[in-house]
Amino acid sequence: MKALQKFSAEYLEQCRHLKPEHILRFLEDFRLLHGSADSSQSRLISIKIPETLLRAFKEQSELNGVRYQTQIKKLMRDWLLK
Repeated sequence: MKALQKFSAEYLEQCRHLKPEHILRFLEDFRLLHGSADSSQSRLISIKIPETLLRAFKEQSELNGVRYQTQIKKLMRDWLLK
């Protein structure tokens, strides 16, 4: 059985105002996300994160045997797919 995605009225209203190029970009990104995640190119980014948050995140990732950057990417993917 497949999961059923439900959207709020607010979300649907926001979507009504999207430009076609934004919809196309979203669909292409979604397609690439569901394909082989390893086949897409990676981009180096810079982000400011409070030191205590980053330290705790790294320690928790290490305790779970996961690289912290890999865990960040997993969290991003999971958030997009919910």
